Amino acid sequence: MNRRKAVITISFASAGAVALVGGYKWFDIAKAPDLTYLQNHRALVSALAETIIPTTDTPGAKDADVGDFIIMMVRDCTDRKNQNKFINGLKNLQDYSQSQFNHPFETCATNQQESILTHFEKKASSSGGIIEKIQNRYLGKSFFTILKEYTVEGYCTSEPGATRALALVAVPGSFRGCIPKLPGQRAWATS
Repeated sequence: MNRRKAVITISFASAGAVALVGGYKWFDIAKAPDLTYLQNHRALVSALAETIIPTTDTPGAKDADVGDFIIMMVRDCTDRKNQNKFINGLKNLQDYSQSQFNHPFETCATNQQESILTHFEKKASSSGGIIEKIQNRYLGKSFFTILKEYTVEGYCTSEPGATRALALVAVPGSFRGCIPKLPGQRAWATS
């Protein structure tokens, strides 16, 4: 075999492998999501939200029922790509938890739960820029990004989060561009 035929054969084989992997990834995020898995793992989603916003002197994510909010948002308001990314992320998180600590995430100690989420946060973080925008557009957001966004949104829009964790102004007055924050004052719940 001469060099030219070898280069052409290797090029076609490489292109075929890339197309096969890309096709599998596309099929994996475009298939019908397993929403029953999401419903059956309500305790896992609640434990994840509580790890992100734990109960301290203010109510935590469990007190605000953020787990139910996340499930509702993923089920009803999220596109198919991101639904599949989130559900696959839950499965990967459970597998990682079992392999590292021999326990499901919900039963792990607090420091173990934090280390698991730190692992997934590092896995989800990227350099940003145009590559990340293209990836988010065509492949969907990462599991950890979806989890974090819905946790914060659910917590800040809940009654315990908005009234006891944030400073709520039910009827805001006129706009003042710069207001000094008083000592011990919490962040504002309205913008």
